[in-house]
Amino acid sequence: MTSSTKNKLQELYQSDDYLWLKQTIELLKIKDFESLDIENLIEELESLGRSEFNKIRSLSRQIIIHLLLLEYWQPEYDINYRHWQAEIIAFRDDLSHELTTTLKNKLIPELDSIYHVAVSLVSKKTGLSQNIFPPVCPYPVEQLLEDNWYPQNN
Repeated sequence: MTSSTKNKLQELYQSDDYLWLKQTIELLKIKDFESLDIENLIEELESLGRSEFNKIRSLSRQIIIHLLLLEYWQPEYDINYRHWQAEIIAFRDDLSHELTTTLKNKLIPELDSIYHVAVSLVSKKTGLSQNIFPPVCPYPVEQLLEDNWYPQNN
């Protein structure tokens, strides 16, 4: 393939990114590296990495939200604790399947930030004051993943 193929591929990226992806995969399979649209390929790979980490952040936030509901939302505990635990099981399963060592290492320093968003959401949902929650995330990553671990209801 030629540089005109590369130019067509770059144009295709702007109009039909799915077809661009299919054609890029075909070029990779036949090892036609010269015809690849490298700039957009790099952009897509970087975007894929961000998406994977955003998924990890979202799943972690959902686990934390439900752990906080279990631990702090007294009036609803008896009615909802089974539902919250079931949600935690599902989110833990998803997180454990997505979490790699590299993503885990990237998640650890972000945990307090994720926790603060979870606290804001729980506070808004329940009407509980944000002041009743610990100032930093009380749940290490290992606890977020630990099957059958749930906080004590306060």
